[in-house]
Amino acid sequence: MPLLVTAILLGIVEGLTEFLPVSSTGHLILAAKLFGYDDAQWSVFNIVIQLGAILAVVVLYWRTFWAVGLGLIRGEKTAIQFIINLLVAFMPAVVLGLIFKKKIDILLESPMVVAWALVVGGVAIIAIERFAKGGDYVGIGQLPVAKCFGVGLMQCLAMVPGVSRSGATIMGALCMGINRSTAAEFSFFLAIPTMLGATVLQLASHRHELAAGTSAVGMSEIAVGFVVSFVVALAVIKGFVTYISRRGFTPFAIYRIIAGAVAIYALGHMG
Repeated sequence: MPLLVTAILLGIVEGLTEFLPVSSTGHLILAAKLFGYDDAQWSVFNIVIQLGAILAVVVLYWRTFWAVGLGLIRGEKTAIQFIINLLVAFMPAVVLGLIFKKKIDILLESPMVVAWALVVGGVAIIAIERFAKGGDYVGIGQLPVAKCFGVGLMQCLAMVPGVSRSGATIMGALCMGINRSTAAEFSFFLAIPTMLGATVLQLASHRHELAAGTSAVGMSEIAVGFVVSFVVALAVIKGFVTYISRRGFTPFAIYRIIAGAVAIYALGHMG
């Protein structure tokens, strides 16, 4: 498959799955295995295109960030609490990510772990949808700090590839009495520091490869993947909150179970 076509396909996968509870990392790992390209050669590419998805959140919610920025300057309590809540939710991933980085890297090499995580995560989403209906907490700036810390701990489950960062944070928020739309937006905003931190860490670990210019993927493929990821994520985020408000998360859970089962079967029959 031509490099440019692969870059476009991976950009679509990243943009589609980053903010849905289906695991973007898991899909990229399975794509490498099932379509037969060398994942190691695309490691830097996969890191950079995540920034395209992050940019989509910034563009869509620029008014929120602008209001928070002005609120900080004015010393408004809600704006200050918004930032505190994001930082509190972000910290567990920082601490545990640094402690368990080597073990996480090993898990990232196992497509079968991804496949089973998709299935188990799908079952968990169905159970949470049935028994945890969310609650009355509306607005990130109004959330208690303890609940934000709890959401941050739930996000750490996504260190297992295939679990889904957005799925873990949204489901965790629902269990803590946060309504669906606020849970989804919290997941979007929390993605910014989390994904930026993970990207910086991964780029640092690949610094020798970057300095030597030994990556098999050129800047043109990276640029295309970045733009495709940004555009697709833009469309996904705009429709996601509206969709889950009407339909909930069960359709995503069913997709996870089917995709995971298909992957388990396919991987089991590959040499």
